[in-house]
Amino acid sequence: MIGIRQKLVLGFGGLLLIVVAMGMLTMRQIDALGGAVGVILKQNYRSVIACQEMTESLECIDSGVLIIFAGRDNEGVRKIRENELAFRTALLVELGNITLPGEHEKARQIQVLFKRYTGVMDRVSDSSVSVAEREKLYFTMLQPLFGEIKLLARQVLEMNQQNMHHANDKARLMASSAHNIMLAAIFASTILALLFSYQSHRWILMPIKKLIASAEEIRKGNLDLVLDTASRDEIGQLSVSFNEMAATLRKMRKRDRETLIRTRRATQEVFKVLPSPIAVLDLDGCVEVSTECAERFFRLKPGVHVRDLGLAWLTDLLQRSIREGTAAESEDGNGFIQHFAANQEYFFQPIAVPVPSGTESGEFVGTALIFRDVTQLHEQLELKRSVIATVSHQLRTPLTSLRMSIYLLLEERIGFLNEQQTDLLVAAREESERLVHILDDLLDINRIESGKAHLNILPVSPVLLGIEGTEPFLVAARDQGVSIVNSIAEGLPEVMADTESIRHVFSNLVSNALRFTSPGGKITVSAAEVHESIRFSVEDTGSGIAPEHLENLFEQFYRVPGQHEKSGIGLGLSIVKEIVETHGGAIGVQSAPGKGSVFYFTLPVRKNT
Repeated sequence: MIGIRQKLVLGFGGLLLIVVAMGMLTMRQIDALGGAVGVILKQNYRSVIACQEMTESLECIDSGVLIIFAGRDNEGVRKIRENELAFRTALLVELGNITLPGEHEKARQIQVLFKRYTGVMDRVSDSSVSVAEREKLYFTMLQPLFGEIKLLARQVLEMNQQNMHHANDKARLMASSAHNIMLAAIFASTILALLFSYQSHRWILMPIKKLIASAEEIRKGNLDLVLDTASRDEIGQLSVSFNEMAATLRKMRKRDRETLIRTRRATQEVFKVLPSPIAVLDLDGCVEVSTECAERFFRLKPGVHVRDLGLAWLTDLLQRSIREGTAAESEDGNGFIQHFAANQEYFFQPIAVPVPSGTESGEFVGTALIFRDVTQLHEQLELKRSVIATVSHQLRTPLTSLRMSIYLLLEERIGFLNEQQTDLLVAAREESERLVHILDDLLDINRIESGKAHLNILPVSPVLLGIEGTEPFLVAARDQGVSIVNSIAEGLPEVMADTESIRHVFSNLVSNALRFTSPGGKITVSAAEVHESIRFSVEDTGSGIAPEHLENLFEQFYRVPGQHEKSGIGLGLSIVKEIVETHGGAIGVQSAPGKGSVFYFTLPVRKNT
């Protein structure tokens, strides 16, 4: 049996042999070609340059003689000596680069003739010799030697140039031979590759295409497919394994289908008796299963699409849960959905929970919609608000009369008081004032929670808010020995806020900081831009708050243990939290015992329209 591995080895092995042989021949030709080029560039070229330099130097020497005859002896002698040295240097290069037959004899002749030439040159350039005799020496001896040397230099140059042409022709022949060898190797490789490609199509590609088509059929749900297993190579073995896999999948599909039907029926039966409205939807928003309460209150029957119910908040809730990948609650109002059924008012808190696929991909296959019945909780909140409002208003009238009576007694309009009576009345006055503040806080938080508090939200500068929030406490802080620093910088964008409400926020935070900061301490009010909000901070160097109390600090009626009884009943920070959240901001605290506290809140930046 010839397997796919052997088939691939045969095909690629042949190609590899041709490529190796072609590479070796090409490298051999390139090496020879490089040698020929080396001859051209290194040997003959140096001789050609040397002969050219000798010719040029000889002509410059002759020019120097003529300059002497013109009466400029110094200039002529200098030119002769410079070019004589250049001629000797070029001649030494030529003598050291003899590569051709006959080249050495001619170079030696040049050397001998140039020695005679320089001897005559010395007499011609000697100013003590008469001009007539120097001219005679120039024309009878110097000129003939000049011509002979120049002729020999040209002959040596032509010899080297001819050899360069010969080497060039040889290199061209080698390149042509390498070109033909490459073409032959490419042709042979192409033929072998085509043959191997044809055989690969029969051996590998056709069976693989059959496997791909079969896999596509299985993807579509056709598990009854059976492949031909006549081949004895790896493809045949894969076909056998494929058939076994299909058989296993058929068994698993049958078992999973039975389990799914059983689970769905059990889920439907359990859903029928659940008391809360619950529905499971697919990714398109179509109801798959729901409880009777969901059908009765919100018409969420199996097969119904949520977009057909006309509930925009529900569609948005489902989309947000899938987009964020976590449980999402309604953002309308206080998160409650009011619903009337059978002449009764109900309140539900809807929560959409994405249902994961159970794989590592992190995808979701649907959404579970849960409506938590908060009717009783809502009624309790309304009852609490009603009681607080009633009690606060009922207490305000007698409390006002009591305060007036205390003030009249302290003014001694109806009689004089002794020292003990005065102390008792002063204490009563302080407690009555404290009771007034408590009633005001109760009424304020009741108005905010019920949505009856009117906020006049306008663009305002953060600097102005900081100034108005700190100025009322400057005198008290100075008397207490505490410094208040307002470090809110100019240039911050305006925020959208109700000035009176935010002044109350600053008043509460700064007064708390002043209450718990010892003499010599410092309170810093600052602001910074964070995303699309301005974050205001009130930092003090006071005693700090233990970590276990931080998460409950903004709850109603929560007081940190150990505080003085006259510090309030724990409504101040809860009112501040309600005000900030009503503005669309958030509030928080950072603190540690002995390291002070930082209370911060955010307000949205004014958007340019």
